[in-house]
Amino acid sequence: MALNKIRRLDQDSVGVTLPKGDMRVEGILDENGELEGDHHIHIRHVGEGEWTLELVDGIDA
Repeated sequence: MALNKIRRLDQDSVGVTLPKGDMRVEGILDENGELEGDHHIHIRHVGEGEWTLELVDGIDA
């Protein structure tokens, strides 16, 4: 099991890195590891110490 560190992003946010290999499989990164387009993820707290992430299509930012 890979472990990822929770990092402070700013005064109001923290973040977790997602493996680039997984993001390539989802089509979020190109062959150079760069983001392709805009992407949004819905984060849902489902229980103590547990969250789910769901890639959401069709959001206009």
